[in-house]
Amino acid sequence: MSFLLKRNLLESGSKMKQLTENHVAPLLTSNEDLALSGEVSKQSIDYLSRQIIKFEKTCQDRVKLNPQYSGLLTIPGIGNVLALTIMLETGPIEMFKKVGDYSSYCRKVPTTWLSNNKQKGKGNSKNGNKYLSWVFAEAAEFCRRHDDRAKAFFNRKSAKTKAAVAYAALSHKLARAAFYIMRDNVGFDGKKLFA
Repeated sequence: MSFLLKRNLLESGSKMKQLTENHVAPLLTSNEDLALSGEVSKQSIDYLSRQIIKFEKTCQDRVKLNPQYSGLLTIPGIGNVLALTIMLETGPIEMFKKVGDYSSYCRKVPTTWLSNNKQKGKGNSKNGNKYLSWVFAEAAEFCRRHDDRAKAFFNRKSAKTKAAVAYAALSHKLARAAFYIMRDNVGFDGKKLFA
């Protein structure tokens, strides 16, 4: 793939979705096989995008957010589908006595066994809900992209450690915020979360 093609494909996702003219085909006129492959890939992406939108609309029509969970939509990075997933996978928030219990259930707390400040093993890392773990990881990425405080928090963390650790810390913060939002029926407050 030529440098020109790679550079042209590095548009942002929102800009690419708005394009109606095929900008890739003219770049591939010299190679019929690549042009055909590109055309088939684009048709597949367009078809699957329409099916995803149809599926999301059906889910939103059939399952409505409980009032207790509607505050999840105020968290940057959490839209309708992620909020519905959190609501359905969490169940009644009252079953979690503390925020740490909920964070642990979301797999956002490391599991280690310590004795005399020495690591003696690891706990069950697959304990908890894998779907909530995924939701908050997705939300952390979207939040980092669209919220200035979250981006600043992520940049501070990643400057000190690896990016994966910074993502984990951000998703842990979002899980904690979601717990309080669901429990207390309040909206998201970025000042409190990233203070």
